[in-house]
Amino acid sequence: MKVVGYVRVSTQDQAEGGISLAAQRQKLEQYAELFELDLVAIVEDAGASAKSLQRDGLQHALSLLDNREAEGLLVAKLDRLTRSVKDLGTLLDSHFRGDFSLLSVADKIDTSTAAGRLVLNVLASVSEWEREAIGERTSAALRHKQSQGEHVGSPALGQDMKNGVLVDNPDEASVLDRIAELRKEGLTYRAISDALTEEGHRTKRGGNWNPGTVQRYVKRMGA
Repeated sequence: MKVVGYVRVSTQDQAEGGISLAAQRQKLEQYAELFELDLVAIVEDAGASAKSLQRDGLQHALSLLDNREAEGLLVAKLDRLTRSVKDLGTLLDSHFRGDFSLLSVADKIDTSTAAGRLVLNVLASVSEWEREAIGERTSAALRHKQSQGEHVGSPALGQDMKNGVLVDNPDEASVLDRIAELRKEGLTYRAISDALTEEGHRTKRGGNWNPGTVQRYVKRMGA
């Protein structure tokens, strides 16, 4: 069988734990050699999220199937392809219920068989359930912190977080004073943002000011 390999990482920190692009490539090559598959190409998506199927590498790999240059898609693990049951169903309906096969090394899946398709659907459902459960636990933990009076999220301009407690940042507080001063002079948000940038002041993240950011701080201060 001619197959096209597909590898993906979403962020640089995923280069660890055996899911780097190089590690995935090696697994695909070893699998293809073991099962005597003709690996015609390995397509990659570096720094791409699995939240959408609209990835350049994935779309190219699927086009190789559509053009009959390969008969199957080979991945190191199912989550390299997608983490969504909905997107998985889309792929199954569009490509892997008929002429083409989907093969996953780690999950031992081959959709050329009915059993392989069943296992694939079960694994995808469990994966989505796990992700949603983690999200629910995280939300519950944040709500608990808020109920205890703890700050949740990044500190705003004029404050820093130390040992879980918000403390004043005098240097940044002076920028807030400058915003209030310029606003009292009747300057527009655009004029204030231009003035702050010209004076060398930076936002909390170190960037230049824009009218929207100025407006948020003005409303927060009630200036």
